[in-house]
Amino acid sequence: MDEFYRIKRLPPYVFAIVNDLRTKARAQGEDIIDLGMGNPDLGTPKHIVAKLIEAAQNPRNHRYSASRGITRLRVAITRWYRDRYGVELDPESEAIATIGAKEGLAHLALAVLQPGDGVLVPNPTYPIHSYSVVIADGDLRSVPLTADGDFFARLEETAKLAWPKARLLILSFPHNPTTMCVDRPFFEKVVAFAREHRLMVVHDFAYADFAFDGYRPPSFLEVPGAREVGVELFSTSKSYNMPGWRLGFVCGNARMIHALARIKSYLDYGVFQPIQIAGIIALEGDQTAVGEIVEVHRKRRDVLVDGLNKLGWTVPKPRGTMFVWAPIPEPFRAVGSLEFAKLLIQEAKVAVSPGIGFGEYGEGYVRFALVENEQRIRQALRGLRHLNR
Repeated sequence: MDEFYRIKRLPPYVFAIVNDLRTKARAQGEDIIDLGMGNPDLGTPKHIVAKLIEAAQNPRNHRYSASRGITRLRVAITRWYRDRYGVELDPESEAIATIGAKEGLAHLALAVLQPGDGVLVPNPTYPIHSYSVVIADGDLRSVPLTADGDFFARLEETAKLAWPKARLLILSFPHNPTTMCVDRPFFEKVVAFAREHRLMVVHDFAYADFAFDGYRPPSFLEVPGAREVGVELFSTSKSYNMPGWRLGFVCGNARMIHALARIKSYLDYGVFQPIQIAGIIALEGDQTAVGEIVEVHRKRRDVLVDGLNKLGWTVPKPRGTMFVWAPIPEPFRAVGSLEFAKLLIQEAKVAVSPGIGFGEYGEGYVRFALVENEQRIRQALRGLRHLNR
């Protein structure tokens, strides 16, 4: 049977192979420790849940909502930016709520790209950064993001060689999957680069709070001139442990925000209003829980990375994200990341994400998600020990 046009353009979903193997193993009664998908396992803070329940009991909140988010929620995200980063945003023209950051990015690409527009995207990267371009009929141009090179130099080279000229640059730091972190001068270079090449910029700031060892991730919008060239996405999924709630934001350039609002006005009626009301409490309420969530993940990071290094792996401690990006140990490197991920399920009873699933330059790595407690991580390390025998 012939496939539809856009479906044919999408590459095979590598992670489905590992997920299927994990599911079959569990169906046979095996205890597989799943460190694959970055699906937060902690509960949403109680004060946020309480607000959801309260709002859901009011029938007025059961009606269609606003596709760009209720006004009070957009005010809350602009205050969040003001208080944290000193960035003043107009809640009417420079902020929009989305059904998670993933939906926001995908629809933004549809809104601002026309067929054939070139888009610069790091490789490896979180899949929607690439797939949103493919779905929107853009021309995806990968920029290698590897430990052995200068990413910005490669970005400049790719932009200069591209014809026709690229129109959009998609970034995300702290970075998933590589955990790479940047400082404010990096974004200053990005703004200057975007102006020089007349590029729009999208920065996915999903891990704004997930930073360790004294590191503070900068916001792209902190940099003077950033709003003239681009937008930033933020999600409540990680910072507030609200992944299933599907509540995110796009903030910044008014022209891009307006385009996204137009697209969304035809496609959806926004997030369920009680979720939006609870989102206000998340952004403006007590932020103690955010620090507690991050600290849980720091401890998990330390247990996993220290344990892997004791087993003979060579893994640096990431300063950001909820992941560990681990080079495959030398004895297994030749088999490739997908076969190695299969091997980990079969022999170690541990599921991870193969690096190749994030792009060709992810080959040679696997990604561990810090989504199990410390006891289960230690159990995973005991399973991985068998690979050395």
